[in-house]
Amino acid sequence: MSEEKKSLNFLEQIIEEDLANGMPKENLRFRFPPEPNGYLHIGHTKAIGISFGLGLKYNAPVNLRFDDTNPAKEEQEYVDAIKNDISWLGYSWANECYSSDYFQQLFDWAILMVKDGKAYVDSQSSEDMRAQKGTPTEVGSNSPFRNRTVEENLELFQGMKDGKFKEGEHTLRAKIDMSSPNMLLRDPLMYRIMFKTHHRTGNDWCIYPMYDWTHGESDYIEQISHSLCSLEFKPHRELYDWFKDNVHDYSKSEFPLVPKQREFSRLNLSYTIMSKRKLLTLVENGIVSGWDDPRMPTISGLRRRGYTPESIKNFVETVGVSKRENVIDVALLEFKIREDLNKTAKRVMGVLDPVKVIITNYPEGKEEFLTAEYNDYEDGFGSREVPFSREIYIEREDFKEEANKKFFRLKLGGEVRLKNAYFIKATSCDKDENGEITVIYCTYDPLTKSGMDTEESKRKVKGTLHWVSVKHAIRAEVRAYDRLFLDEAPDSHKDKDYMEFINPNSLEIITAFVEPSLQSAEIGERFQFQRLGYFNVDNDATADNLVFNKTVGLRDSWGG
Repeated sequence: MSEEKKSLNFLEQIIEEDLANGMPKENLRFRFPPEPNGYLHIGHTKAIGISFGLGLKYNAPVNLRFDDTNPAKEEQEYVDAIKNDISWLGYSWANECYSSDYFQQLFDWAILMVKDGKAYVDSQSSEDMRAQKGTPTEVGSNSPFRNRTVEENLELFQGMKDGKFKEGEHTLRAKIDMSSPNMLLRDPLMYRIMFKTHHRTGNDWCIYPMYDWTHGESDYIEQISHSLCSLEFKPHRELYDWFKDNVHDYSKSEFPLVPKQREFSRLNLSYTIMSKRKLLTLVENGIVSGWDDPRMPTISGLRRRGYTPESIKNFVETVGVSKRENVIDVALLEFKIREDLNKTAKRVMGVLDPVKVIITNYPEGKEEFLTAEYNDYEDGFGSREVPFSREIYIEREDFKEEANKKFFRLKLGGEVRLKNAYFIKATSCDKDENGEITVIYCTYDPLTKSGMDTEESKRKVKGTLHWVSVKHAIRAEVRAYDRLFLDEAPDSHKDKDYMEFINPNSLEIITAFVEPSLQSAEIGERFQFQRLGYFNVDNDATADNLVFNKTVGLRDSWGG
């Protein structure tokens, strides 16, 4: 039992203590509450994994709730994308909820707070309110409108709801303490006027509740037992509890359970930005092709790049749950996708930087089909027929006219094995006027065919090359992606804009040649191109134009 307790993370320990202290297990309920103002990114996967993971562990319902309180930035497109991403990760939610469903209830509670003298209508400008808020070391000063009568506040608040005032003319504020050391308790805003069409409620409302007021009360309405959020909300907990305690007085009988907010550290990743606002800027400025650009840290971008749900969940599990902020090396995420694809991806042949090889003693016009396993190390992957002919492509970097003893690929006078085929020996080469090699001439040994089990095929050669037959090769577009930012923490510099660290070489478009078995590859299908890395078929691919994204190389090219 002690071993089991040791393995619990601190959130599980809190839940276990609550259960031990009498909370009925059937009262456990969690939620994941995204704001639909952008696509989910890798940082959100930790919160998703924690909430849905606890739901699975305790067999408790998990709500998907959209905190949709700002119609200026929220769209149905984001709602749909978020639902798609969570489903793709393999999670199911108990109820699909929206804070906008609770607008009337929130308004009714706000009215009760006004009647109790706990909220008032302020008519200051946002600049004046900011000035009278004070600083962390100086107390704030009361608004000149703080002591309006209940009747006047009720009339003004109703007028705000009825659309009688302009945006910014009035706000509703909670009346707490302008001298509180927690600046969030210095009479925070509860409502502002916004003449914007909401993606769900249309034009029914022209006042919208602020996040801090809405979020906790939505937890309360849904009877969430444990409101789990990232560490930046820790200072908000006091305000969360203040609102919650006041509202609980109004609705104890209808909503008996009082939620408990607890915070965990965010998932921060090197060479990555996690701000949805900054990610939107990349999209709007055309730095990337969209939210699902494979260079983006969004779940949809990772999916399009070829990441699997399993690799992302394994990454989150390895990172773990903690109370202390830290930055995780993006190399760990890349390791997790390599680890997963190494077990699941078929191994095929593609040449990204081709140079032609002519096998001079192979009969002209002859072609044969060689059996090639999709995975040499594990059963169950099957095999395919790979065509072989007199002319093939190999990688340009796999040949040197002269090379030292440590170069185990093809060189003049040297011999290598062609994967699934024969041994070849380079005899000469042609070059263009710039000295670039255009054709390599080789001979082959017909007694070295893979699987022949002849004495000749047992000769020791250290190099094995991948290749494709020129006659049978399928032309494909390969999009080779690198990290979008050159700096480890691109948005941490006070004197520089994160856009200054954009990697100008984050995308290289390559015309490659791949083996013909890939002609029937389906969108999203993942492969290992032998000796090169992992690739998947992009959404843009068609029957006439294959497009592959490079998911990740076979090894970390940044790690040195």
